[in-house]
Amino acid sequence: MVFFRSVAALSKLRSRLAQQGTQLGSIRWLQVQSASDLDLCAQLQDLIPEQQDRLKKLKSEHGKAQLGTITTDMVIGGMRGMTGLLWETSLLDPDEGIRFRGLSIPECQKLLPVANPGGEPLPEGLLWLLLTGKVPNKEQVDGLSAELHSRAKVPDHVFKSIDALPVASHPMTQFATGVMALQVESEFQKAYDNGMPKAKFWEPTYEDCMNLIARLPTVAAYVYRRIFKDGQIIPSDSSLDYAANFSHMLGFDDPKMLELMRLYVTIHSDHEGGNVSAHTAHLVGSALSDPYLSFTAALNGLAGPLHGLANQEVLLWIESLVKEVGADITTDQLKDYVWKTLKSGKVVPGYGHGVLRKTDPRYTCQREFALKHLPDDPLFKLVSKLYEVVPPILTELGKVKNPWPNVDAHSGVLLKYYGLSEARYYTVLFGVSRSIGIGSQLIWDRALGLPLERPKSVTMDWLENYCKKVAA
Repeated sequence: MVFFRSVAALSKLRSRLAQQGTQLGSIRWLQVQSASDLDLCAQLQDLIPEQQDRLKKLKSEHGKAQLGTITTDMVIGGMRGMTGLLWETSLLDPDEGIRFRGLSIPECQKLLPVANPGGEPLPEGLLWLLLTGKVPNKEQVDGLSAELHSRAKVPDHVFKSIDALPVASHPMTQFATGVMALQVESEFQKAYDNGMPKAKFWEPTYEDCMNLIARLPTVAAYVYRRIFKDGQIIPSDSSLDYAANFSHMLGFDDPKMLELMRLYVTIHSDHEGGNVSAHTAHLVGSALSDPYLSFTAALNGLAGPLHGLANQEVLLWIESLVKEVGADITTDQLKDYVWKTLKSGKVVPGYGHGVLRKTDPRYTCQREFALKHLPDDPLFKLVSKLYEVVPPILTELGKVKNPWPNVDAHSGVLLKYYGLSEARYYTVLFGVSRSIGIGSQLIWDRALGLPLERPKSVTMDWLENYCKKVAA
């Protein structure tokens, strides 16, 4: 258990929680820092030796402990359900959903600093939390926001690399190209080439990850404005926080859209290590590829229809539904359209999840945002009606382990309401967000000296022979 550093901080937190009525019984630890702890890198300098010793002790005392039994279904089913990856920044529970360093999404909304009273958490606060395991105060978050602004300058060659692609190229193709072009700036690559000792690998990795996180909104906004706004670029505004400035560079300055972007970036930042993008970044990074190479690989995974591209597919599916049936759709008509989708061999996008077995808390917090800010929006009402109709149908189908909506089922409707209606771009937003979780974990991968990932593969002959021997 980690103890609070000061009685004053504890008293302040307790008072705040009492006012907000937050239930924190499920949190095993929580730490609030003093205003003097402003340097994030220095915080890691203190934390890393403790966590290195913790990992060594865990390995020496429990290295042979059994975590489960591998089945043939797991081997041929995409390693589903295997426990085989260390990921410190977040943990996904099938019933509770995601926890960032032990905090649920509602708890993050209550505890992390905000830009406006009653507003959504600032993503900079989550970045601090993921890296240190500690809840930052507003001064620390403001300092981190300023640091990210100081790192955000994107070299001209990055824009030229993007411009070499056809404007009609998918936004994710252009975004990934821009990230790859940033790779020539890698501090890790320079340090490795100069013979840096392994114990210090985390330091240039930290520099790369912070630079990458800082520069991605500029690259992503450039892609958006190039494709959808005739290349009319909007300069960065250093007076704004990370998410608000991203929204501003995209061309959206409605205060409620700024709050939505803060929520969006925060809840999409991390989802433990087993999902395709996170796992890909960890796998590529385990070969000591620098963070730019690792994150670009993650983006290529995120671009797949079974992962991040699903948020694009949800809105397109809803729009096709409205186009075919009309906006004033009845419950029976909606049921018929869902069955039509399923019988055509397709899935209902935005429903189901590889791990979750309940409604995704990321869906729930977006629904609460909509109820607060756009309760009468027709598309939101349709999303709400889908929430009533789809799960019973999927349950009746009998083939779906999780009939409940995931994060993608809601985000597109919110973005469209505030004017960001280009569904093909949505996965780029997801990519910017995911850099916070992936970057945080890459730093800890280096700090803990995690090894090259190299699982064992087998052939069908091997599996058949092995199963015959076991059955004999």
